[in-house]
Amino acid sequence: MEIFEYAPAPEARSLVSIRPSYDLFIDGEFVEAESDERIVTVNPADEEPLAEVAAAGDADVARAFAAARRAFERVWSPLPGAERGKYLFRIARIIQERARELAVLESLDNGKPIKETRDVDLPLVAAHFFYYAGWADKLAHAGHGSARPLGVAAQVIPWNFPLLMLAWKVAPALATGNTVVLKPAETTPLTALAFAEICQEAGLPPGVVNIVTGAGATGQAVVAHPDADKVAFTGSTEVGRQIARAVAGTRKRLTLELGGKGANIVYDDAAIDQAVEGIVTGIFFNQGHVCCAGSRLLVQESIADELLARLRARIERLRLGDPLDKNTDIGAVNSAAQLARIRELAAAGESEGATGWSPSCPLPERGYWFPPTVFTGVTQAHRIAREEIFGPVLSVLTFRTPEEAVSKANNTPYGLSAGVWTEKGSLMLWTASRLRAGVVWSNTFNVFDPASPFGGNKESGYGREGGRHGLEAYLG
Repeated sequence: MEIFEYAPAPEARSLVSIRPSYDLFIDGEFVEAESDERIVTVNPADEEPLAEVAAAGDADVARAFAAARRAFERVWSPLPGAERGKYLFRIARIIQERARELAVLESLDNGKPIKETRDVDLPLVAAHFFYYAGWADKLAHAGHGSARPLGVAAQVIPWNFPLLMLAWKVAPALATGNTVVLKPAETTPLTALAFAEICQEAGLPPGVVNIVTGAGATGQAVVAHPDADKVAFTGSTEVGRQIARAVAGTRKRLTLELGGKGANIVYDDAAIDQAVEGIVTGIFFNQGHVCCAGSRLLVQESIADELLARLRARIERLRLGDPLDKNTDIGAVNSAAQLARIRELAAAGESEGATGWSPSCPLPERGYWFPPTVFTGVTQAHRIAREEIFGPVLSVLTFRTPEEAVSKANNTPYGLSAGVWTEKGSLMLWTASRLRAGVVWSNTFNVFDPASPFGGNKESGYGREGGRHGLEAYLG
C-alpha cells in the first residue's frame, strides 16, 4: 500500500498587514491614550509578538463615553431606522469583502484554526450584521413599536470568539439606535481594531462605535462609567458576578453571557457515528474555548464501550498544529494563563481517580498547546465534571435511565447548553423539556444562526443575544 506524506496547506499570512502599534478608536478616529502603558498581543501558536496596543485609562474611557453620548443624541438616535440599516448593510458587505483577511488575523491573534475562522466565524459575523440591518426599520414588527433606544451601551467581549462576540453585541445595539463603547479582550484586540477601520470605511458617523483596548482595569472603567445606560458582558462567571454587583442599584440595564458545563446526552438508540461527530464538534471546536462546549458526555451504559471506541478512533484522526494550515483541526490555546488553567484541572482529574487518554499527538515546541483529552471513570464529584475547563478536555459519565441522564445533566451550577442524541422524537422532547439549559440541540451541537436567540440561566447568566429577542436588551 502506498503511503502518502502529509502536505501542509498554509493560508498566506501576507493577506494581513499588522501595524506595529495601535491606538484607541474614539469619535471616529484613532487617538493616543492618555497613558503610556502598552499591551503586547502575541501569536499563541509561536509566542511571537504581533503588535502593541494602547491601554485605556479612566480619562480615555470618559472621552469615549462623551463621544458616544454626543453621537447618540445628535446623530444616531434621531436617524430613521432605514438609514441606520443602510450603515449596517454597508458594514456587513465590507466584512464579506475582507473576510479572508479577517479570518487570518483572527487565527493569528486567537490561535484557532483557519478553517474555523474562515468557514464559521466570519460568515456568522457578516450574517449578524445583515440580519440586524434588516430589523433596523422594523422594530414595531418585532413587538417594539413604542420602545426607544437606551442610549450608550458599554460592551465587554471575550477572547474566544473576538469578532463574532463583537458582532453579537454591536449589531443589535446599532440597529436599535444605541451607540457603543466596546472593550475587547486584552489578548485578542486586533480584529476589533480592524472593525474600527471598517466603521471608517463604511462612513459610520463619528462616536457611534468607540473601541477602547486594555486589560481588566479598562473593562472595570467601562462597566462602572456613570454614563453607561446598558452593560453587556460575555466572559467568566466570576467576572460576571463582579459586574452584577457593580451594576446593582444603578439604572443600568445588564445582560450576562457567562460560563457553562454543557452536557451531551447520548441514548442507546442514537446514530453512533453521527453522535461521535457531534461530540467532537461539541468539545474540540475552537480548542474547547467555547462557553457552550459539550464538556460532559453522558452516554447510556449499554453503548458506552462501543461509542468510546469509535470516539477514540475519530480523535486519533484529528490534526493539531499550525492554525494557518487549512488541514488543522485543533489550534493553539489562547494564552499561557489559560493553558495553565487547563493543565491544573486535567491534573486534578488524574489525582482524583479519573483515567485520562490522549491520542498520539506530538505538540509543537513553541506556543501554547494541549492535546485533545478524554477522561473516563468520572463521577459527579470530580472537579473536571463540575468546573469549567475551557479547553479540549472531555469528561465521560454513564447513565442507565432517562431520568438519571437528566438528573446528572442538571447537576451543575451552570445552565447554558446541552445536546440530546436519540432517534425517538418523544424521548427528545421529554429530555429537552426537563433540561435546565438555555439552548438544547437535537442530534447536533454548536449550531448557530443569527435569527435564533442564545443565552443561559443559573450561573450561565441572563438575557438573550441573537434573534428578535436580542433587540429587547437595547430597547427601553
